[in-house]
Amino acid sequence: LLNYNHEVKAFGLRAGKINNVNIDTELLPYDDIDTVTLYLNPLRQKAYYDYIIGLQPKRVIFNPGTENPEFYHLLQQNNIAFEEACTLLLLGTGQY
Repeated sequence: LLNYNHEVKAFGLRAGKINNVNIDTELLPYDDIDTVTLYLNPLRQKAYYDYIIGLQPKRVIFNPGTENPEFYHLLQQNNIAFEEACTLLLLGTGQY
C-alpha cells in the first residue's frame, strides 16, 4: 500500500513497526478510513464487526481465506461496500 502512495493504519495482536508504520494493538477511533483490508479468518473477525462498521469505511476487502457472508450482510445493512479480492492484485493491476 505504501508503494502505491496509500496512507496505512495497521492493527495487530502484537505491537511493532513495518516500513515506518506502527502496528497498533488498541482499537483506535480513526477518521476518514477509505478501505479496510482483512487478513483474519471469519471466526476471528467476529470480535471486530462493530469496530470496523464504526469506522464507516467506504469498503472492506476480504482477502483470500477471509470470505465471510455473515459479515457481508452486516456491511450491507450499514451501506458499506465489500469485495472478495486480493489487495496486492488490486494494487498491481490498478484496480485498487
